[in-house]
Amino acid sequence: QVQLVESGGGLVQTGGSLRLSCADSGRLFTFNSMGWYRQAPGKQRELVAVISSGGTTNYADSVKGRFTISRDNAKNTVYLQMNSLKPEDTAVYYCNAKRYYSKSTYQEYWGQGAQVTVSS
Repeated sequence: QVQLVESGGGLVQTGGSLRLSCADSGRLFTFNSMGWYRQAPGKQRELVAVISSGGTTNYADSVKGRFTISRDNAKNTVYLQMNSLKPEDTAVYYCNAKRYYSKSTYQEYWGQGAQVTVSS
């Protein structure tokens, strides 16, 4: 059974850093992609960063140069290192994992969410 467990959220001042982790406790298979989304109050959930099993990454423009996504395939764990945090980064961050069956068909899993609050 897939269960994505997140850790590492919290409160930090502007310019500070946080590191989020998301581990799959089931470890039944390797996800084709793992990533992070975030949702601020009153806004839609948006992609922050994603990484493939081969290490290819993609970032939202708003976090490029400040956030780094990485993963450990052996542990089925994905990380998000967040530096130079800004108040607009405040949101609930959700871990996401996808297992593809074809180019357009996949099963998707979500973590429970981790609150990140950046104070000005």
